[in-house]
Amino acid sequence: MEKIIYPMWLAEDSDKDQWRDRMLANTLPALLEHLDLRAARLTVADSAVDPAAKKRLARREPLPDAVLSLWLDNAGERQKYEALLTDLCERFEALLVTESEPLRNREQQPAADGRLPGFCQVVFLQTPPRLSRDEWLSIWQGSHTSIAIETQSTFAYRQNVVARVLETNDAEFAPDAMIEENFSDAAMTSDMVFYAAADEAELARHSKMMMDSCARFIDFDRIDVIPMSEYVFGELLQPSAS
Repeated sequence: MEKIIYPMWLAEDSDKDQWRDRMLANTLPALLEHLDLRAARLTVADSAVDPAAKKRLARREPLPDAVLSLWLDNAGERQKYEALLTDLCERFEALLVTESEPLRNREQQPAADGRLPGFCQVVFLQTPPRLSRDEWLSIWQGSHTSIAIETQSTFAYRQNVVARVLETNDAEFAPDAMIEENFSDAAMTSDMVFYAAADEAELARHSKMMMDSCARFIDFDRIDVIPMSEYVFGELLQPSAS
C-alpha cells in the first residue's frame, strides 16, 4: 500500500467552507467508489480553525488551502483520482510519502461527516542545508519525536517523509516532509493546553524544550505551519484500538 499526499491551492476568491462541503458531498464519495482506495484524509483551512490563525507560519505565500491524502494499493493508478481533482483547485502537488505514526488516535471519534474534533496542525518541512538527509531524519525521528509528544497535548501525530515527487507545478514549494499533529479545540487559543502545561512554569519549560529540540533539525525560514480541520474516510474512520 502506498500513500500519496496532495497539497491543493484553491482560487484566490474561493470560499473554503463551500469548497469543503462540495468535497465531502461529491468528490470524496466518488473517490471512495474505487476499490483500490483504502482510505482518505482531507485537511482544509476552513473557518472552523480561524481561532488558530496565530499559529500559522508561512515561509512563502500562498500556502496550500487543503491537503488530500490517499492510501492506494498501487500509486501507478493515481491518474483516475487526479482526474477528479483537476477541476477542484488552481493547482496541486502529488507527493509519494512514507508515513510513520508515533502517536495513533486512540481517543477521538469522528463526527458523522468524518470530521475529527479539534484541529490538525499541518507542517511542511525542508531539510536544513547544514544537515545531511540521514542526520536530519536521525534527529527528527530518532530523538525529537518523544520530546514533541511529551511537551504537547497531541492526541495523534504523523510524520510523512517525501520519497518521490510525482507531480509538481511549483518546484520552489518542494517539501521534504509533512507533519500532521492533532490537538483539541482549546489548544487553538490556549498555550497552556497546547503545551500540556499545568502552570506557567511548566508552560515555559515545555515550550523551551520543544523549540530547542526543533532548532536542531528545522530552519524556521524553511517551514510552513497551517491549522486545518481534518476529515477521515475508509479505513481511518475508527480510532485505533488500545
